[in-house]
Amino acid sequence: MKNNIDKIELVIPLKNLDLKGILRKAVNPRGMIIFCHGSGSSRLSSRNNFVADQLLEAGYSSLLFDLLTEEEDLTYENRFNIDLLTRRLVDVTEYMIESENLKNIPIGYFGASTGAASALFAAATLGQKIGAIVSRGGRPDMAMPVLDKIGVPTLLIVGGDDYEVIELNQKAFDQLDCIKKLEIVEGATHLFGEPGKLEEVAQLTIDWFDTYLTIK
Repeated sequence: MKNNIDKIELVIPLKNLDLKGILRKAVNPRGMIIFCHGSGSSRLSSRNNFVADQLLEAGYSSLLFDLLTEEEDLTYENRFNIDLLTRRLVDVTEYMIESENLKNIPIGYFGASTGAASALFAAATLGQKIGAIVSRGGRPDMAMPVLDKIGVPTLLIVGGDDYEVIELNQKAFDQLDCIKKLEIVEGATHLFGEPGKLEEVAQLTIDWFDTYLTIK
């Protein structure tokens, strides 16, 4: 039986701008997972939406949102402005805590590609408000200045055939001073487009949040 309410399209009002999002609400949620997508992607990412659907089945609410407005996204450099994207993620997280009354619901981050760096920077800023982090094909190496400040369980998932990103994740993994794991999905490339590989990512993600996010 599905443990969910239909997906909700919403607008997140921040100072001087609005961001579009997709909210999935689980019944009696075990946690809220906020997605931080990579450069050139959006709330409509098919891969992140697939993972969000699987999380919903496992009892987790989630939010996918556009880190940039349509106008901002026209400037290519904005997609790689980690400082800007981190501020957006922090602001949206704090908005969700207030608007959805998440004070007693653990919050996790799921970051993909460069979004993983923003998730790590935001977690370092928000401290105990974030309970666990998962990175899919991410660039945690872009968050090197704060990796030793991350105090929450962090899972790095990388495709086994994504050789350069494995090396970058290993360097970041070595700098993390928290509960951590580097999970290599054999036979997968950067986007985990091979049959069954995104399903593996979703299950690893669920297992991580089941183990660490719901513990208070």
